[in-house]
Amino acid sequence: MTKLFIRKNDMVAVTAGKDKGKQGKVLKVDVAEMKLTIEGVNMVKRHVKPSQTNPQGGIVQKESPIHYSNVMLISPTTKKPTRATKFTRGKKGELIEKSASAKK
Repeated sequence: MTKLFIRKNDMVAVTAGKDKGKQGKVLKVDVAEMKLTIEGVNMVKRHVKPSQTNPQGGIVQKESPIHYSNVMLISPTTKKPTRATKFTRGKKGELIEKSASAKK
């Protein structure tokens, strides 16, 4: 199984597909399918039956998963898309950029 460097609540930019160039926060990570659900990206319309939680029913727009290979992490320092392998995680899960000297 491949390890995903992207986690929930990370900021990512879409690099391919109909939403190329959009940015958003990761809402859900599906490791088995290698897909991410990103806030405001890959929106689809679904017909919903009336229920107790949604008594009106109708057409609802929601996010659909996108493959992880079509996104890049956004660097917290430069605010630009960067390869995920250039980061490490801190104690609380925050992104920390690897220094150039640490690669050796």
